[in-house]
Amino acid sequence: MLQGEMRARVSWLIVLAVYLAFPPFQRERVEEMGFGEILGMERMRADPALTKALRSRWDAEATAFAFPWRHMIPSLEDVSRITGLRTYGRPVSGYTYPCYHDLAQRLLKLPVERRSSLVPRVPLQESLGLFDVGKVAGESDQEHLDRELASEPGAQEDLDLRRFLVLFLGKLLFATRGDAVHCRFLPLLADLGEVGGYAWGATFLAYQFDSLGASKRQTSTSGFFPFLQVWSYLHLPTLGRGELARPGLVPIARRWDPIRDSCSLGDQLERLQEAIDGYPYLDVVWQPYLGEGDEGQPWLVLARPYFGRSSAVEFPARDRFRRPGRSFRGLHDTTDWREWAKEQINNWEHKGKAVKSTATTDDAYLQAYALKYGGKVYKSARHHVDVTGEIASLRALLYSAVQDREAAQRQTAELRRELERVRGTGAGGASSSRGVGGSPSLLETQLAGAVLRAEEAQRHLEERGERDRLRGEVQTTRSERDQLRIRAEAAEAQVAEATKELAALRVQRSPGDQEEVTRLRAELLAQQTVARSLQQIVTDIGRSHSRRRSGVSASGATDGSVGQYLAGSSSRRRNEEEERHRQGDGSA
Repeated sequence: MLQGEMRARVSWLIVLAVYLAFPPFQRERVEEMGFGEILGMERMRADPALTKALRSRWDAEATAFAFPWRHMIPSLEDVSRITGLRTYGRPVSGYTYPCYHDLAQRLLKLPVERRSSLVPRVPLQESLGLFDVGKVAGESDQEHLDRELASEPGAQEDLDLRRFLVLFLGKLLFATRGDAVHCRFLPLLADLGEVGGYAWGATFLAYQFDSLGASKRQTSTSGFFPFLQVWSYLHLPTLGRGELARPGLVPIARRWDPIRDSCSLGDQLERLQEAIDGYPYLDVVWQPYLGEGDEGQPWLVLARPYFGRSSAVEFPARDRFRRPGRSFRGLHDTTDWREWAKEQINNWEHKGKAVKSTATTDDAYLQAYALKYGGKVYKSARHHVDVTGEIASLRALLYSAVQDREAAQRQTAELRRELERVRGTGAGGASSSRGVGGSPSLLETQLAGAVLRAEEAQRHLEERGERDRLRGEVQTTRSERDQLRIRAEAAEAQVAEATKELAALRVQRSPGDQEEVTRLRAELLAQQTVARSLQQIVTDIGRSHSRRRSGVSASGATDGSVGQYLAGSSSRRRNEEEERHRQGDGSA
């Protein structure tokens, strides 16, 4: 088991152990804050292969997954329906400090080192009565508790709840790598009555985006890992990574169990990358909640106005904002995020902005998508030699060049008409032109220069378009060559199989098998002929490609070279096949 997966399971175990040990009135307070739905879920097993496959396709610039079919992005509705977290309310914002020593002493009664923002996990969980969690197999959650938590309202009850919330937020909902627990949310927990008014679900989504855009060397996603797993079960069901074990439960994460996979992480990851690369476009589920109602989900009523809108809420994350000093884990000055993220907070308070595409049509979007990513959307080793994406990218470039050329042609025509008009004006009123200092002549010179520049730009665009067209033909030829090579290998395999069958018949044949032997011999000769022909075609295409790259095709024969080679190969194949048939008839 990976270290990150083990840490996630232990963290969930610790949090649930404390929550279940709370007296009923404490659990009611947690539920009123909006965390009861997550804490009511069964522990889910992490799927690191699926998480890593999704991480590899995240484009931090676009804040979306870049799949072979198009962008996909988790939304506020996904968070609300999958986890039950509130995606409405006040933005999670406030101050971050270079040192939480005094604050932790006052609110948690726990030691934090000077100039540090981390509280050690072990003292925190021991303050809640938890010792040696996860070290003994078969223990129940209650057996970890060596101290009875406060059973009546009071100062100790508030202290226990605040410690629990720091543990829950720092090790489960916004989990980070490492063993210590961050105190960045502690200022928001000073008044426990205000905790339920924050949009924790929207902050969770922002944290997921930041985590996905972190270093590629990180193999796991920080935060509540079941969210991305269930999101992929709903939108990409054909991957087959989840099992719908409990239909009808809410939130939706409670319905699913990961499917066990006994293969190594590397093998799982490679299979997943291949499955995503070849995922059927029609099997992508874009609206998985069409048949879902709101029964038993009261948080959806207030969250619905935010669905379909941007979630640009503030969160103290690595690259979202420029701030003084080092990262939020290190040392920096006191930062007022309400000032640094004023625009984002104002946007959130007005329920965000409607998400609108800048593309005018679907074709324009797909052209721009192919131009930006090309073959980069394929991640499996099998698709490293697949040129389909590159051809799409080249076609997009050619389309763009054609549009630029047409625009240049229109501009050239307009400038020519303007030049002719100025010349006519200058010839009809030369005296008036001299009276105003010869300005038409100057304008004529400027227009003539503009026409020359436009013509030069047009020639450049035509040359670039021709180069792009030839490059696309080369890529197409490579794809055809690869397909022919595959067919040739398949034919060779059939020949080998027929040879083995023929040898077996020679050993065991009876007088009645002579006709079958004759038929198999003729079939074997035909298969050998096909295999040789396909290998010759592949060789000819390779030679044609080499000539094309060496510059021999500059005379204009490039366009027909592949067809000539294929035609010649076809003639030779027919001649060889007729000769083999004659030999086969003679030997029979």
